[in-house]
Amino acid sequence: MSAVVDVLVVVAGLVVLAWYLSWTATRLDRLHGRTEGAWAALDAQLLRRSSTAHELASSGLLDPASALLLAAAALEARQCPSGRRELAESDLSQALRAAVGDAGTTTALRVEPVGAQLLDEVSEATERVVLARSFYNDAVTSTRALRAKRVVRWFRLAGHAEVATPFDMDDLPPGASSRLVS
Repeated sequence: MSAVVDVLVVVAGLVVLAWYLSWTATRLDRLHGRTEGAWAALDAQLLRRSSTAHELASSGLLDPASALLLAAAALEARQCPSGRRELAESDLSQALRAAVGDAGTTTALRVEPVGAQLLDEVSEATERVVLARSFYNDAVTSTRALRAKRVVRWFRLAGHAEVATPFDMDDLPPGASSRLVS
């Protein structure tokens, strides 16, 4: 009788372990999906921001040097290889702050209806990048935390999925240079 009880305890333990492993693998799969979706949203917002920055640069409302700097940074952000993307996007943020970061330039651009519209679009695109980057980095943090657990490593529950990395860039909006900390 005791052998039957022992077998039942072992079988019940294996069933619980199998259920836990299945639940953990499903959770990890969902987190990977969330990370991929957040990356797609971030990528779309980064492209939108570079498009609006390029549109502002080619509007003829900025001085030629600022327009050239902004256009070059927007083009680089759109076309750079993935390994340099963070740096290119940071450069675009800095170019936006240099081009329209001071109150005098902003006031002069807002006088023109097209300038006001372009500034609003750039501002909105910049805010969306900040939010999308935050969502992506949160998803990456959650996924990496679960992947770091022993049970996930021991049973190789992550499969062959790549480890996502946070997207670190300078995303301060134009006019925020006074908030930079040394």
